Amino acid sequence: MSDDTSTRAGSARGDRSEALAELGLPLEELARRGAREILQCALEAEVEQLLEEFAGVSLMDGRRAVVRNGHLPAREILTTVGPVEVQVPKVRDRSGGGVKFNSALVPPYIRRSARVAAALPWLYLKGVSSGDLGEALEVLVGEDAKGLSAAALGRLKAAWAEEYKGWTGRCLEGQQYAYWWVDGIYTTLRESDDPKLCLLVIIGVRADGTKEWVAISDGLRESTESWLDVLRDLKARGLQVGPRLAVGDGALGFWSAVDQVGHDHNPGQDRVRM
Repeated sequence: MSDDTSTRAGSARGDRSEALAELGLPLEELARRGAREILQCALEAEVEQLLEEFAGVSLMDGRRAVVRNGHLPAREILTTVGPVEVQVPKVRDRSGGGVKFNSALVPPYIRRSARVAAALPWLYLKGVSSGDLGEALEVLVGEDAKGLSAAALGRLKAAWAEEYKGWTGRCLEGQQYAYWWVDGIYTTLRESDDPKLCLLVIIGVRADGTKEWVAISDGLRESTESWLDVLRDLKARGLQVGPRLAVGDGALGFWSAVDQVGHDHNPGQDRVRM
């Protein structure tokens, strides 16, 4: 990505959410999506734990007595990032023993938590890649998360780790973006004692207006090397053409890194440094 034009849009960094709003990016919807995925996966892990507990109980004909039986109707749970829709799984006890699935994570109500909004970027990345799912779930549902067994957490971690691995390794060949919003986001939850460590985030917008995560990685916000790792990875996976517009803070190491990566030139490319 070459630099034809470099425009400074004021010296104030401003609030990150305001920058997203100016770009028309649905930050709250992205947060709700992350919360919904985490809770739904946790519910599936919970019901699998119950099924394992009764795996040795069989009917006279050898079939398992306790089996899955679909889901309850979807319902919304109110959180600080807005309503989140989940479906609680059901089980059927074919032996007539009355076994039912009662989720400890999604009771009839969930307390609102002021930490949810600040934690969502961390939940996306750290809750998946580092295995801190117990803490991630506690942020979302409070003390009830401590009732989830180590086995259920292990199953949940494996499922999320596989999904995260697939996402970070997805092919980007032929992908093109009209513009990127880039930033280093600090969260109140950290896996490191380094106060400078943050999430390096790129959100892309396609020509048709579709918005999507392009990259989420950990690193140092002002570090050229950290951003080089992100951009080189994108290029290695097939992204050859940079966006026509990149928007971000002027202090980001992204700006130095982008000149070194060598994506194909995008005619008319601009940069807005806030």
